[in-house]
Amino acid sequence: MNWPSNITIKEVGPRDGLQNERTLISTEDKIKWINLLSASGLKHIEITSFVNPKWIPALADSIQVAKGINRVEGVSYSALVPNQYGLSHALESNIDEVAVFMSATEAHNKNNINKSIDQTIPILSELVKDATSAGKKTRGYLSTVFGCPYEGKVAIDQVIRLSESLFDMGIDELSLGDTIGKANPRQVEVLLSTLLKHFPADKLALHFHDTRGTALANILISLDMGITTFDSSVGGLGGCPYAPGASGNVATDDLIYMLDSMGIHTGINQKKLLDAAKYIQKKLGKSLNSHSLKVYYSG
Repeated sequence: MNWPSNITIKEVGPRDGLQNERTLISTEDKIKWINLLSASGLKHIEITSFVNPKWIPALADSIQVAKGINRVEGVSYSALVPNQYGLSHALESNIDEVAVFMSATEAHNKNNINKSIDQTIPILSELVKDATSAGKKTRGYLSTVFGCPYEGKVAIDQVIRLSESLFDMGIDELSLGDTIGKANPRQVEVLLSTLLKHFPADKLALHFHDTRGTALANILISLDMGITTFDSSVGGLGGCPYAPGASGNVATDDLIYMLDSMGIHTGINQKKLLDAAKYIQKKLGKSLNSHSLKVYYSG
């Protein structure tokens, strides 16, 4: 297999990890946690989402968190932005990268955003244009690429069409989401074989959930096909409020262990990362799913 020498990890725990949690973490604890993540060597951290607190109460303090963290030189701090109101808060908070999002299926898009795909595209296009004009990097999330909790199988042609729409807006990077953790390595290989005929590998990221325990296997096949950017969440936190049955993201600490053991450079300190996982685990009052964290405790 073809292994790259360097990998980019985008930590999504403070946003994707906390958005589905019933236990509300205080603003002070979120800030301390993000500061621990910043000290681990991570270069990209998605710290919050500027959504209406009514929909995601766990992230109601997005502005306070974004303004309260210690910014580490060389670390990019990003946030999810659903509309112009959210973008104004992101710019006020000096977010480095603005992420917009939509789904590959109508049903999930309507449940997640309360709009059809055709209604969503012009809204995102305007957001990307305005964020770019403000000097911010932009990222697009395309959810339910490998399967939808409402519609089931997703056609590759649909993924290509919506990926093209997002790149036409001017996004710098596209993250393809296995929102319900249904993907398998063969499915990933088939999808990427087609997508990479249309889009360069360095413009794509993959976002795997580990619902069925296949996330690391899916990352391995993605690596072999030239993908070098992956989203993950420390401790395996995560889940989508509008995707029934979706469990956490692939654990950043498990991913780092695998990559470092293979000689693939990440620049992330595993012990400091596990300390950050241990911290948020205590604040949530429950055990997290990552294997590395369990080993860390047993040791």
